[in-house]
Amino acid sequence: MRQQQIDHILTTMLESHDNVSDLNMTVDKPFQVESSGVLKPVELTPPIKRLTPFQAEIMALNLINGDRRLTKILLTEGSCDLSYQLAGKARFRVNVFSQKGYYSTVMRQLVTRVPTIEEMKLPSAFYNMSEERNGIILITGATGTGKTTSLAAVLNEINEKKSVHVVTLEDPVEYVHSQKKATFNQREMGADFDAYASGLRAALRQAPKVILVGEMRDRETVEIGLSAAETGHLVLTTLHTTDAGQTINRIVGMFESEEERQVRIRLADSLRWIACQRLLPKEGGGGRVAAFEIMRTSLRVKDTILHGESEGKTFYEIIQGNRPFGMMTFDECIVDLYTEGLISEQTAMSYASHKAIVGRAIDTVKASKGEKTTSIEDLTLDQEYAKKLEQ
Repeated sequence: MRQQQIDHILTTMLESHDNVSDLNMTVDKPFQVESSGVLKPVELTPPIKRLTPFQAEIMALNLINGDRRLTKILLTEGSCDLSYQLAGKARFRVNVFSQKGYYSTVMRQLVTRVPTIEEMKLPSAFYNMSEERNGIILITGATGTGKTTSLAAVLNEINEKKSVHVVTLEDPVEYVHSQKKATFNQREMGADFDAYASGLRAALRQAPKVILVGEMRDRETVEIGLSAAETGHLVLTTLHTTDAGQTINRIVGMFESEEERQVRIRLADSLRWIACQRLLPKEGGGGRVAAFEIMRTSLRVKDTILHGESEGKTFYEIIQGNRPFGMMTFDECIVDLYTEGLISEQTAMSYASHKAIVGRAIDTVKASKGEKTTSIEDLTLDQEYAKKLEQ
């Protein structure tokens, strides 16, 4: 298959629906795109109702384009990451992987223009993150929740205000930062370095003030990242965790039990912020909106990292009691989104971490608007029963 044919298919997929974020090519399914969080089929000419194993493999191998390194990784590890440029239209982060002996491909569309914190309507805590001079900032969440976009907004804020050297280690490079006040060197895995650990180790010799690590994938990367933060660098990175407590436990769990105490001490000293993200469907079906849990370092946070969570001293409770200091639980953020009319009550309850807390808060909001807070109606006293009691 020629590149023109591949590009024609990808262009048709991109233009088939609004708000397309991902292209999906899986055996026994038609070409699909993810639009506003929902997979939808794409009509091609001639029509393809179901991709055959041969068609799916041809698409995957054409995207890899004979790259020996990627082919070796795909055959030995079962998946590989690459980037693809659709001339004049879009850039993609591509993952090719095998399943049941066949090849599938998922392509994430990358936004070319770097977003700002203001445009994304991120919490004010993200401005504070850009002011940090050292330590670790973690942006966490499931795949596709916008972690990289939020990090790009923080880096853009640094780029606008500080004359510093920024080195990014990415797989692949998603947002290309222009040279403004800061000096950016963006390195792509495979093309510029072979693994996050080796790239991060080399970055320490490149005199950066800020280092972006695309993902903390293993213990070695975490260890070097902690060392970088301890030696005066600001390290920004991501993890696939759902809340602040799980993030701490995931990092500590990467090390042996005899190393736990030392890791907790280093993490307590180095951690500056944890921001966890979830994407919720907007009310009325107009796309998605981000909800956040944000925790910043404090004496109570450090103590809980050192000694672990206990009854009455959990990260959730610490965050819940420190909203004036820039912290926020998912539940508080979800209630705010409901109050602003951005999400429905059903969405708020289904995504809540503690449904009882969110339920009470929603009832308070509804009561303040004069709306009903219960579906129970037409209650009356049983007069006959009352008479029997008197007798």
